[in-house]
Formats: sequence, C-alpha cells, structure tokens
Amino acid sequence: MDMRTQINSALKDAMKNKEAGRLSTLRLINAAIKDKDIDARGKGNDDGVSDTEVLGILGSMVKQRKESARAYEEGGRLDLAERELSEISVIEEFLPKQLDEAEVEAAIAKAIEAVGAASIRDMGKVMGVLKTKYTGQMDFGAVGPMVKDRLG
Repeated sequence: MDMRTQINSALKDAMKNKEAGRLSTLRLINAAIKDKDIDARGKGNDDGVSDTEVLGILGSMVKQRKESARAYEEGGRLDLAERELSEISVIEEFLPKQLDEAEVEAAIAKAIEAVGAASIRDMGKVMGVLKTKYTGQMDFGAVGPMVKDRLG
C-alpha cells in the first residue's frame, strides 16, 4: 500500500472515530503532500511526488514540530508544546523505524565503501546514497557531521 493510501485510510478512520486532533494532523499531512504535488506538476512531473519524497515531507514536518515544541517549552507554553508533540506522534506512524546509532554508523560505512569515497570532496556522493536508501530512517542533519568526520 502506498503512502497516500495509508494516509487517506487513516484520515477516514479518524473521521469515523471523531478523533479531532488526529484528523487535523492528517489533513496537514495531506495539504503538505498536495502542495508538493502542485510544485512537481509545475516542473513537468505529472505524477506528483513519489513515496520517497512523501517520506522526506513527513521527516521535515517532524523536524519542524520538534523545533516548535522546544521553542514553546522555552517560552513556557506547555499547552502548545504538547500539541506539537501529539502531532509528531501521528506523523511518525507513517515513517519507517528510525535507525539506531550502530545502524547509522554501519550505513555510513557501507555508503562510503559503495562510492569509494576517499576525501571530504566525496561527501555529496555519500550523502546522496544515504538519502536514496534511508530517507525517513535517519536524521541527515546529524548524519552529515558524522560522514564529514569519517572522510575528513
């Protein structure tokens, strides 16, 4: 079952079960996907975004909400932080299992070996391989410095 079907199915279930918070988060997800679809069609891709791109969209939505929740907590707005965290839990249902640190290290080693990376100049190739295989499974903001350390 593709990502859109899973999300739409969950949206229908949330409507039937009258889960207002979950429903609004699922609608936000659909809106973000449709926004990217429109952008993709403008660039000549009539099929819209792929499942891999949907995973990227979901990953950025989680990242945005984590940053917002942190800012709300620092500002003393725990009610808003709690809402952001509940949205994160709904979004993460559609993301694949996150890799643990050992699995990330192994993936980096395998990607470096696959492209034959020898210096920091090859970092883009390594990151490209990782993003192709592990979109939604690792935080690329944290992985970038790890790859840089290995190659530098």
